[in-house]
Amino acid sequence: MASPVFSAPSTDLSEQEEGTTLRPRFDANGLITAVATDAETGDLLMVAHMNAKALERTIATGFAHYWSRSRKALWKKGESSGALQHVKEIRVDCDQDAVWLRVECERRDDTCHTGRTTCFYRIVSPGDGALTTVDPPPAK
Repeated sequence: MASPVFSAPSTDLSEQEEGTTLRPRFDANGLITAVATDAETGDLLMVAHMNAKALERTIATGFAHYWSRSRKALWKKGESSGALQHVKEIRVDCDQDAVWLRVECERRDDTCHTGRTTCFYRIVSPGDGALTTVDPPPAK
């Protein structure tokens, strides 16, 4: 599998923000933020991180790959749960330090490791910061 080699971020702001070359701006830990949404509904599924290898594999294979900061390992989303994410579109933000993946998920109910359809299942109340669950955990 041939993987793309990324160009370094450009020091020319116009080139970085308007150019046609993918120049990811990885942080000091070599990571870039990745947001995944359902390609059909637009629902937010998850936010994760990618290193260069994860981004390369995602582009090359069409399946979402991420970098696990806790395990310090590359992971193909859904490889063990079956909730594979087929990438339909990848967008990069203006300064190329975040990517947005529009995906089709094979087993949407297993998107989150808690068994929910999204990792964003709680609302933070303004003022006191209390959490309210809007998507109850799955029945066991």
